[in-house]
Amino acid sequence: MKISSLALAVTLALSAALPAQARDTKHLLPLDSASSMKDKEGVLDGSVKFYFAGQPHPAVLEKISTDVTNMKTNAFGKSDEEACKWAFLSGLVQLHKKAKELGGNGVVNIVSYYKKNEMASSTEFECHAGATMAGVALKGDIVKLGK
Repeated sequence: MKISSLALAVTLALSAALPAQARDTKHLLPLDSASSMKDKEGVLDGSVKFYFAGQPHPAVLEKISTDVTNMKTNAFGKSDEEACKWAFLSGLVQLHKKAKELGGNGVVNIVSYYKKNEMASSTEFECHAGATMAGVALKGDIVKLGK
């Protein structure tokens, strides 16, 4: 069976125009499982405290700024959960650095902020994982906390 050049060109054009279906699996993972990584790895020095939406925290003396992170990590060869934990930890590191840079000692009201959609939880964070990447977005208020 012979395929005409026109038929082949139309078939190729149509297949190129159709969107590829990439995996984007949403995960809600416990904060404590990912937060324990920072303690184990010694990544964060403890000079900045983190409080997620709904978690009690010391009095806010001054709100300095609101910051958003959007961290991605390579998921190749990792489970979705492991990749998500690393992306989450990277988000905390970024918030930590920003708080120290601005003179803050805390980040409060932290929410998941994937594609600018807030998901507030005091026990879970949202992550989206694909075949090769996993991503976590966080939003929080950088503050000076009382003792």
